[in-house]
Amino acid sequence: MKILVLGGSVFLSKAVAVDALARGHEVTCATRGTSGSVPEGATFTQWDRYDDVPDELAAASYDAVVDVGRIPSWVRKGVAAWPDAHWVFVSTVNVYADDSIPNGRPGTVPLREPQPEDRDLKTDPESYGPMKVACEQIVRDGAASWTVIRPGLIVGPEDPTGRFTYWPVRLAEGGAALAGGLPEDLMQVIDARDLAAWIVTCAEQRTTGDYDGVGEVLPIRDLIAQVAVGVNSDATLTWVPQEFLAEQGVEPWMGPESLPLWLPRPEYDGLGSHDPAPSYAAGLVLRPLADTARDTLAWQRATPDAVVSGMSRDKEAAVLAAWHSLRE
Repeated sequence: MKILVLGGSVFLSKAVAVDALARGHEVTCATRGTSGSVPEGATFTQWDRYDDVPDELAAASYDAVVDVGRIPSWVRKGVAAWPDAHWVFVSTVNVYADDSIPNGRPGTVPLREPQPEDRDLKTDPESYGPMKVACEQIVRDGAASWTVIRPGLIVGPEDPTGRFTYWPVRLAEGGAALAGGLPEDLMQVIDARDLAAWIVTCAEQRTTGDYDGVGEVLPIRDLIAQVAVGVNSDATLTWVPQEFLAEQGVEPWMGPESLPLWLPRPEYDGLGSHDPAPSYAAGLVLRPLADTARDTLAWQRATPDAVVSGMSRDKEAAVLAAWHSLRE
């Protein structure tokens, strides 16, 4: 197959190109070329998607297009250029309007109102989900066939956000570690390499429909336990209620003072508990989470500038000390 990856130099889109090349497909990566190189064996075409489609791309035809775009004009321009290809559009679970509904799947949770006009995410971050809703519809309306995949938290080696990376790194250090919320709170993650492999499979099989690109739903204690196995950790966890974390200025999810993977409940009960069964039935295969944790730690240790989100050890120690002082 001839596959066009709109991207191909960073994380998920790069993993898609790597997987497609390994299967023997002819891969072209169209990207600005400012965020790194494309995988060896792929054809690189420079394209800033705010500009017109380059002549060499416009004149080519492709069996499939993989698009991770978030800006409606980008997607509109691409679909108009290659309407006969099978499109695999990578959306997000942020298209859903209610993050509190557990066990959701496409068709069971309402979507946000679409934002068909381009917005600057730096000044209007709340437009991310609505723009993705609009992008999905552009693909459905204009492509000959399509798969829409809505990932949750994508993790693994080369993750530029550092959200999941915090946990392999922290647990590998051992000692007393801070954990947030209730141990039975549900969470799910998906390795970028598994998601990429499924995206290529959907392109090969011209799979149609909307799917959530999510991993196994686990109590957060089990998820963290599997990470600990992957990095041979002997760390001990202290579970601290979300109300106390908020009092101590701990941010949820990501950021310099955050506790990654912790989310306030019940308002986010659904964000990490989407039903993965339809995606499994459509060909998604997951590796053990322990393997993801091991590989993520190895990558982080070999990559000096790898991003690791989350609080400092001093902040963690201060929160733990404050919590234990209440228990004395």
